[in-house]
Amino acid sequence: MIKRLPDSEFEIMDIIWASAPPITTVQIVDKMDPKRILKMQTVLTMLVRLVEKGFLTSERVGRERIYSPIISKQDYMQIEIGNFMARHYINSMGGFIKTFYDGQVLSAEDIKELEGWLAEKGVK
Repeated sequence: MIKRLPDSEFEIMDIIWASAPPITTVQIVDKMDPKRILKMQTVLTMLVRLVEKGFLTSERVGRERIYSPIISKQDYMQIEIGNFMARHYINSMGGFIKTFYDGQVLSAEDIKELEGWLAEKGVK
């Protein structure tokens, strides 16, 4: 069972997902938002948690640890969105879309994208 990631751990996973694996701790820290200053020990603690939760593999190469994702970003996002839908919309896509777009104007591009997605899923 994959659990929801706290924002700080998601931030680290996002960096890892956007990088070619494997990635080192130093590379992760270098790619972090410079406005968000975290101590190396804090990053290491979060990486250990991500390994324990089954999101990453970890291997020691010389004096450095390298990390590779086990779960893809797309797989994680599908699970996270599924959990959100179940909690807040009782899995009603129509209710979600209505809430999301209520009061907003959909652009022609948005509508075309939704129509393309529905056609891909076989919905007419």
